[in-house]
Amino acid sequence: MDLPKSFDIQEIQSFDPPKRRLMGPGPSDIHPRISSALSRHCIGHLDPEFVKIMDEIKTMTQYVFQTTNRLTMVLSAPGSAGMEACFANLVEPGDKVIVCINGVFGGRMKENVERCGGTAILVEDEWGKPVDPNKVEEQLKANPDAKILAFVHAETSTGVRSDAEQLCQLAKQHGCLSIVDTVTSLAGIPVLVDAWGMDAVYSGSQKCLSCTPGLSPVTFSDKAVKKIKNRASKVQSWFLDMNLVMNYWGNGQAKRAYHHTAPINALYAMHEALLMVREEGLDNRWERHQKYHLKLKKGLENLGFRYLVEEEYRLPQLNAVFLPEGYEEAAIRKRLLEDHMLEVGGGLGAFAGKIWRIGLMGHSAREESVDYCLEALRKVMG
Repeated sequence: MDLPKSFDIQEIQSFDPPKRRLMGPGPSDIHPRISSALSRHCIGHLDPEFVKIMDEIKTMTQYVFQTTNRLTMVLSAPGSAGMEACFANLVEPGDKVIVCINGVFGGRMKENVERCGGTAILVEDEWGKPVDPNKVEEQLKANPDAKILAFVHAETSTGVRSDAEQLCQLAKQHGCLSIVDTVTSLAGIPVLVDAWGMDAVYSGSQKCLSCTPGLSPVTFSDKAVKKIKNRASKVQSWFLDMNLVMNYWGNGQAKRAYHHTAPINALYAMHEALLMVREEGLDNRWERHQKYHLKLKKGLENLGFRYLVEEEYRLPQLNAVFLPEGYEEAAIRKRLLEDHMLEVGGGLGAFAGKIWRIGLMGHSAREESVDYCLEALRKVMG
């Protein structure tokens, strides 16, 4: 059969990607140990040995989240699916949800609430500023029937950190569950699920964990699990229904129920990434991100860059900066990529074309990366 010209695949060869240094908003550089883990022999997703590794992944995920929550796992989908899993399981039609928006990803929370049939009550703050707890408290008082408070701990679009502990305590005081985005914060700065009283928390594999993209660590408190189990309506997503997925990940049960075929080799990589966090220790990992942030900050400011976020609220792992006057940001980023194989990120939304987002996440947060970035900038900026 003669195929249309668009189906002519004879010239396609195996893909050999360029070797970049990843210092954007994610993904981050991957340690050789994780690359090696990906290539290990594939086994069945219900093999007793794979069940064992799932148990170890669960235990190490509890460690990284600093929680004893039984419903803690890694979803077979990226952080955006982790977000959707939290909202789809906890928001029912008609529920009021206080949603904090101070960047792109707070806006995505609003979308999730509305797609679940809920009503989003917005608390909006200037991009680059943290969520204002006073505004949140005002809305909680004005909406005593609200069921959930949702906010982003580390806003990837601006590099700002909000006070998760204070916000979760406010939610608790007003009888609300909390949904918290820790995609960019987990393993880069403290995320203390139990100590802060967080109820539904999601993250991503490709940021400070330095694993391959495509997986989402999540954890749910006992209060959140009670809400999930006592819903008046079915969870609108079959794949993300925690009533089903929790039985695949064990959740205290001896026998696991088949739910889906897990991405086996990707979970090998996640196991290795979590193991590396445990070996380094969370305190040491947080300290490392801060140490190389300060080194990068000094170098950037010497080159004339200015930070978007006030120092008190800056994320060490996501540096949002304005370029010096007279430089066209897209052209400089293009030269960094083409001439130096260095990826940094541009702005999103309101800051598109106005800022850079330079990542120091996981394996990328090391002296060699900072030195390379600063030297490349000196060359392309003359």
